[in-house]
Amino acid sequence: MSEYLKTQDAIVSELQQLEATVRGPISTSLWQYNRNQLDSLTSGLIQMPIIEGVDVLDQNSQSIISKRFYDSSSVPLSIFDSTSALSWTLNGESIPLGTLVLYSSSGVVLERVWFGFALIAITAFIKLTVLFWLFIWAFDRYLATPLRELMSQVNEVQLSTSISKRIHLSNAENNELSQLQEHMNNMLSAMSSDRERLLEDEQAKRDWLENAVAKRTEDLQILNEKLKYLATRDSLTDVLNRGSFFETAQQLLVLSQRQKSTASFVLMDLDFFKRINDTYGHFIGDKVLIHFTQTLQGFLRKSDLLGRVGGEEFAIFLPDTGLDAACQLADKIRQTISDAALEVEDKTVTYTVSLGVESSEPEDQSIDELFKRADLKLYGAKDKGRDRVER
Repeated sequence: MSEYLKTQDAIVSELQQLEATVRGPISTSLWQYNRNQLDSLTSGLIQMPIIEGVDVLDQNSQSIISKRFYDSSSVPLSIFDSTSALSWTLNGESIPLGTLVLYSSSGVVLERVWFGFALIAITAFIKLTVLFWLFIWAFDRYLATPLRELMSQVNEVQLSTSISKRIHLSNAENNELSQLQEHMNNMLSAMSSDRERLLEDEQAKRDWLENAVAKRTEDLQILNEKLKYLATRDSLTDVLNRGSFFETAQQLLVLSQRQKSTASFVLMDLDFFKRINDTYGHFIGDKVLIHFTQTLQGFLRKSDLLGRVGGEEFAIFLPDTGLDAACQLADKIRQTISDAALEVEDKTVTYTVSLGVESSEPEDQSIDELFKRADLKLYGAKDKGRDRVER
């Protein structure tokens, strides 16, 4: 409403200015009674955009010319006017000629108001459009594009296997994104340092664990070798026990048969060993057993096999040895033992041994067969008075 009133006041002012412009020519026409010029002037006025009607009245307010821009059937909602007096100056005296009335209407006011609104709307639309695209450009230039670049480089850092990779934005302006880039790079540097420290700690723990496992494995291997050795040995004399002796002797017998070589088996039993235990005690009896095995080892080659196959019963397997050579060795053993005198705890102990000797035949495939035949020979030596070799 206020815009309407302001526009109406502006139109009234324009009407007054227009009246001031045409007042002179119209007064001249009235003074000179020039009807044609007066019609032309009023016709020109009625064509003006703000003029809806023109009245030229005489001194008695009678209409000289009256023209309207609108039809009588479409009279504007409201009409307002601007009235001015017409006069002529003659010899310094003003002579009244009539009145000039210019009309305008609410339609002209509304048309100008709408035009103003439309102009304001178009201007606002153009400004908003320009501002919108400026905002889009600035958003893309300073936020969207750097953010896309930042996220792309963050993904590259995450997928990279290098811990030294950092974020480097192409837009180097000092803004929040550059500060974010600096903070993220600082964070990556801190993570790299922590990762290197953790890897060093992990490597140190791994080295310690590997060394501990290697040391433990070495200890277990040594222990296993000891257990394996003890499992095959007689705990008192440290020679092969019965099971290990027969197992190894069987392998050597098979090898000898394959090489078509003769092997011999010597079975030995200490004479009256129970009497030694009963007379001197088991401690000295054990010393006798140890002395006997140590004496035997002095006669054997590295390839020969010695085992304890019973309480006081021992056996020797001699690869690549015939019966005569085996009997000679057995007799040397017998003679050495018979001549020996064992000094234990101020006691002198003597003892003898009986031996049975048997050699392998081409058809022998089992060490048990040799053992059985040697055992028969041993019993033969026992039956014939002991301290002798029987073949």
